[in-house]
Amino acid sequence: MELFPAIDIRGGKCVRLLKGDFEQETVFSDSPADMAAEWESQGATFLHLVDLDGARAGRPQNLETVKAILAKVKIPVEMGGGIRTMDDVREVLALGVQRVILGSVAVHDPELVKAACAEFGDRVVVGIDAKNGMVAVEGWAETSNLEAPVLGKMMADAGVKTIIYTDISRDGTLAGVNVEATVEMAQKSGLQVVASGGIKNIEDIRALKAYEKEGIAGAILGKSLYMHTLSLPEALALAAE
Repeated sequence: MELFPAIDIRGGKCVRLLKGDFEQETVFSDSPADMAAEWESQGATFLHLVDLDGARAGRPQNLETVKAILAKVKIPVEMGGGIRTMDDVREVLALGVQRVILGSVAVHDPELVKAACAEFGDRVVVGIDAKNGMVAVEGWAETSNLEAPVLGKMMADAGVKTIIYTDISRDGTLAGVNVEATVEMAQKSGLQVVASGGIKNIEDIRALKAYEKEGIAGAILGKSLYMHTLSLPEALALAAE
């Protein structure tokens, strides 16, 4: 099971939001690149980057910060936030990002996802973010009429191999991961699913690990690392068992 320390970028800084609310922001570092190096030093093998400004603007806004991260660490990174055209996909991957995360565009333009998968294979992953089981888009500002597992199956049909599933109601809350909904996504889509939102401590990692054979492939670690309710080395050791 792969664990991804998260670096959410807004205005060139490393921040965390509460339930995706831009009005409830905490700045954890003025240097996302230094933060990336810190997680690498603690044993991280993959990083999860989110361009929060990009998610709002509809195209990437913090690519210089991403370049600085790529120059600072040797481990691979994935990135999402405002990647909504094939040109965006190509540009981000050309920087040296290992995987792009497509979000809102998966709802609005499934054909683009299909084209991206045809060109880049498993370097394309889809982020499915849900409120009460319904897909949210546009930086979580809007909720669609689409059930999350239905979109998951559509993405499988488009050629996607991995989904990052976020329960928005838990994101940044340290309230515990929504294991049930994450497992349902894996079972109904047939895809590898990375859990996101609400992870607090080692017990959440253990709960997800129990469903590894069901398709739970990993977890995004955000506030739990920044608030020190979870030790990254301890979590990595458990995930590797």
